[in-house]
Amino acid sequence: MNKVLIDGPDNADHRVLLAHGAGAGMEHEVMRRLAEGLADAEIQVIRFEFPYMQKTRDDGRKRPPDREPVLLACWREMAAEFAHPGLFLAGKSMGGRMASLVADELAPEGLVLLGFPFHPPGKPERFRGQHLATIVTPTLLVQGERDTFGNREAVAGYDLAEGVETLWVNDGDHSFSPRKASGFTLERNLATVVAGMRRFVLAR
Repeated sequence: MNKVLIDGPDNADHRVLLAHGAGAGMEHEVMRRLAEGLADAEIQVIRFEFPYMQKTRDDGRKRPPDREPVLLACWREMAAEFAHPGLFLAGKSMGGRMASLVADELAPEGLVLLGFPFHPPGKPERFRGQHLATIVTPTLLVQGERDTFGNREAVAGYDLAEGVETLWVNDGDHSFSPRKASGFTLERNLATVVAGMRRFVLAR
């Protein structure tokens, strides 16, 4: 079994499987705050890591992400291992993109995309969100307004399925951090994200 971090009780009505992004693991501060903020008697949050990040944790050597088939296989394994009648898939950046590629196959109650990487920064021609136009799984897209992987102006022009709901994070970058001059704070933005996720999960 993969090492996991669990917040919330096993008998919660809803379970959220939460995957990390490409560069930081499940113990990253934003991941921790989202998991701890979301978990309560009704929602259990299980954080896990992809194989390359587990190896980095074991020996301290940084590695690039695994190839897509390995990442997708990991999602399938985790969804099977932690199967639950109220299961939701969620992921930050790359973790969310991989979840979105298997969501319709795994048929969870819903999908949460935290900072979806629609394209590499400065390369809008390398679009990676085509499948979100036809995704069937109810989806909450949580995106920073200034996210260089897909900002508010860019996403407005994308074709997204009817079941994709978007939550915009005020002046947020790819990690939801706002500029100081904006008047917003990371703490406030993360609270907004948690509240949006909670509403989405408990509505199903």
